[in-house]
Amino acid sequence: MAALPDSRPDMAGDVPPAAVEPGRVVEALELLLGPISDGDSAAEPALCPETLRSNAAALEERLSRAEGWAALRQLRAAVLSRAPALAAGMAGEEPGWATACGLLALLLCLKERLASLAASPAIPAAPGEPPPPGADTLSVGQERAVRRALRAALGLGLLPHLPPGLGPGPGPGLGPPGTRGPRLFAAVAALAELARLPALGAPLLARHLRLLLSALCGLGHGPAALCQGVSEAERAQCREALRDILDRVYPPLAVQELLVLQGQPKQRSPGAGAAPAWLRRLCGHLLSERLLRPGGVQAVVRGVLEGTDGGAGAEAAALDWKKCDAVGKILAACPQQCLSLEDYYRQVCPQILDLLHIQDKAAARQFQRVATTTLLTMAREQPQLAERHLLQPLLAPLCRCSEATELALEDLTAGAVLVPEAELGTCVEDILKVYVVGNDSLSLLLGSLQSVLGVVFSLYSFAKQNVSYLRSPCQDILLWFLEKAEREQSLAVLEGLARLSSNVPTLHPQCQLRVGSEGGAAIVLGETISDEDEALYQKISLEQCHVESLVELLSHCQKSGLAGDFFIHCLKELTQVVAEDEAAPNPSVEPGGSLLELEQYQARQGRKLLVLQLVAALCEGVSDTVFTDIVQVQEFLAAVLQRACAHPATGPGAAAEAQTLAMAMGLVAAVLGGAAQLKSSDFVVLKRLVPLLEELSRTYPEPLTQELASDLCIAICTHGACSPGTVGAAADGVLGRKAGGGAQSPAGVPGTAPSPSSPRHGHGNPSAHRARSKEQSTCHEPSLSSASAAPRADSLAPAGLQELLVSAYDPQPPARAAALRRLTSLVTLRDPEALRIQEKLLEVFLENVQHEDAFVYLSAIQGIALLSSEYPERILPVLLAQYECPAQGTEDTMAAVTRMKLGEVLMRVTRALGDMVFRHREPLVRAFLRGARDPDSALRASSLSNLGELCQHLGFQLGSIVHEVTCCVTATARTDPEAEVRRAAVHVVVLLLRGLSEKVTEVLQDVLRDLYRLLKHVVTAERDAATVLHAQLALEELDTAVRRVLFPPQTLEKKIVVLP
Repeated sequence: MAALPDSRPDMAGDVPPAAVEPGRVVEALELLLGPISDGDSAAEPALCPETLRSNAAALEERLSRAEGWAALRQLRAAVLSRAPALAAGMAGEEPGWATACGLLALLLCLKERLASLAASPAIPAAPGEPPPPGADTLSVGQERAVRRALRAALGLGLLPHLPPGLGPGPGPGLGPPGTRGPRLFAAVAALAELARLPALGAPLLARHLRLLLSALCGLGHGPAALCQGVSEAERAQCREALRDILDRVYPPLAVQELLVLQGQPKQRSPGAGAAPAWLRRLCGHLLSERLLRPGGVQAVVRGVLEGTDGGAGAEAAALDWKKCDAVGKILAACPQQCLSLEDYYRQVCPQILDLLHIQDKAAARQFQRVATTTLLTMAREQPQLAERHLLQPLLAPLCRCSEATELALEDLTAGAVLVPEAELGTCVEDILKVYVVGNDSLSLLLGSLQSVLGVVFSLYSFAKQNVSYLRSPCQDILLWFLEKAEREQSLAVLEGLARLSSNVPTLHPQCQLRVGSEGGAAIVLGETISDEDEALYQKISLEQCHVESLVELLSHCQKSGLAGDFFIHCLKELTQVVAEDEAAPNPSVEPGGSLLELEQYQARQGRKLLVLQLVAALCEGVSDTVFTDIVQVQEFLAAVLQRACAHPATGPGAAAEAQTLAMAMGLVAAVLGGAAQLKSSDFVVLKRLVPLLEELSRTYPEPLTQELASDLCIAICTHGACSPGTVGAAADGVLGRKAGGGAQSPAGVPGTAPSPSSPRHGHGNPSAHRARSKEQSTCHEPSLSSASAAPRADSLAPAGLQELLVSAYDPQPPARAAALRRLTSLVTLRDPEALRIQEKLLEVFLENVQHEDAFVYLSAIQGIALLSSEYPERILPVLLAQYECPAQGTEDTMAAVTRMKLGEVLMRVTRALGDMVFRHREPLVRAFLRGARDPDSALRASSLSNLGELCQHLGFQLGSIVHEVTCCVTATARTDPEAEVRRAAVHVVVLLLRGLSEKVTEVLQDVLRDLYRLLKHVVTAERDAATVLHAQLALEELDTAVRRVLFPPQTLEKKIVVLP
């Protein structure tokens, strides 16, 4: 300020100014203001004119007569000589203004003294001691006195002279109109001088910034009528001081104060009127200047939003969001003083993107909302500028490694990092915040995101194969685009992600994803693979991984119908590929083909394989609810029927094509037969199939298929009123209905339509299986739906358990096996209803053990074994009785097979019981010994094998039974006519020796010689090579055990003997 220059004047006198202590100045301030009660927040005493005059007189007397106050008197005189307005005010008759001038003069003296102390060299700290405070540091009491003096100076010298509309109220008393401007300038000049020193500027700007800014705005930019007596040079100094103070304070605080000055009466102090128009314009201009500075966007946002994140309740949260949206719209508007819209976007847009990276968790959501709102508003109003300055920098890390970007490979080496882990993770998170959380389906946003969806999908597929936090955000981004885009655009993008088209740029072939150290991923320049086989393997693995990821992605899009539409699209693509493949000649077979034709043929074959792989993966990975309405079902059926019309079932794939066509026609019959509630509008959709069915009825080579196609046309055209018998038979075959006393045979459907429960048909055409499953779930058939849906429940009601028991006798093996496995799981879970009827369950399992299908009897064996291991005391006697005496009325061969299956059950129980098998040792050994004398050789071998495994588990717990086992094994190995039985007998000895290990000589001491002689006899006299091999293995086990006993391993031990 010109009135108070920075440089200190030359002080003339006996006492230099440095001799003035800060405490003396503070004492003078307290003397001028008078005493105050304890506490800084206590109310000020009444500053009536008489009190002010008496306090000023007491101070002057102390300065003139008291000892030690001469230095302060001289310093104050020097300060007043540079501020004549303050000197004149002190000498005036108005006590309030005189006191304010005196306070400001003393504060300026304190500023001079503190500045000189701050310039002096600091005292070094002693070793091990904390650094001493600065020489210009005030004590707590001195700071309290200074704050009180500043408050009084502003109240007496600034407030009374503020023009209307600038201050919080009319003030305690207005001075004469002619002196208001000069007095206000004198007070503002002194306060601005104080604000330059941090020790005094901190309390001043922290508590009284708004008043100081109001005064500076009025003097520097107000109308001339408000500044009478103030020269133009002084107004220029006020404008300079205003900018200096705004630059000095915390930027969000400056923004807050300017907003309050600009605001309406409800935002200002009580008693204040509306802000003048010139002040609102000025504050808007100053706010725009704050905004255009480096870091200005964050300062403005913080200034507006600070203090708004602590509200509780829905109303407060909604208010905060509205304020965030308002700030975002303000940031999107270009200020008037900006040179051009391009310059504004260039300065502001990078700062808007930085708002997405705020680390403060409390404010991050609000900053993110502001940034998202600003970006979306800019994208609507100025799409080209928003794309250039916002979206392109946002997507730059992904675009850098896109297939559409040309990489300068000559400047890079293999392994060079193109996108670091931190940058890639930040980019994905920013896309999630702007696109997914912002949730605005602008065409600009969708178009810009589509350009990098291929890279995002590659990253999603990579994260799916590894442990990475990027999997979830990438999945959300992809699903958001597929949901918001038009259906045709979504299908085109899915086709591009599946590598069926090139409309979605993917990851550059030279780029490679690498696992990051922080759980993310980095993009590096890949190495060239010289081995062709390895390169082919990498390519096939990558394609398989992408197909699996695409199927998993589509599994989340079934409710919207996108998965069904894409499945139908793939079927149509398959039909087209097959047609092109049949129409184009094979240049590798026909002579004279060019190299270009060969490449085109290879490309068609590769595309065909990719489509087939994709269709197969969709059939297996997408659930039964792939079709959401009758339109999709019609489109699916039309695709199948159209392929059948164009390419009748001939050649090597005729069986699969015939089954697919039979399934499709059976599905039409099921829909017409009541699997779905059809309306008149649904029949309008189904009538689109009539031309295809009519063509099938004329051209298909299978007569039964022609008849069914004709009957389906009649049923559709009559809206189901006329339904020939073939339609009902086909519907029953698909839905698995019972016809008469038994199940409808699959052969009853023309064209040999596959049974819905046949596993080979389900794997041969999974889409047909899923379509059938959907119809079954609609009709609620108990035989299959209960068995297939039961594994998803932890417990069943009695009615559900009864349905499982009925399904356990279903003529279809898959349904029966599924019911048995569900019953087994109920036993595992200790379901109370299942445990209550465990005898009935055992009966069901035993009957199914006799079934010829391996899938069924193995499921039954598993159930019996689990039931026996849980309740051996009840179940084992029944099993042993069945094993020793099979059911009457069965053939000998069937009985032997059943007993062998029961033997497998008993061995599974033995393994499950572990050491507890000793309790059931005798009945088990007795049963196997009896089986070893059965006329059936296979059963004898099976019994001996079971006996050997039982002896291995028993080990040293064999006891006296070892004599019976030895006698049985010896007799069988010497006299049995079948080689496999003798082989099993010798194998018993091998298992017995392995089970006993080091305890052979202890447990088998009575029979060891007999076993040795038996083994030597087998080695010398046996003609079966396998039996001799078993005997040699047993001799090696015996030799090892005996050597271990006769020649124990030597161990070196140190012994320390303490002599007495």
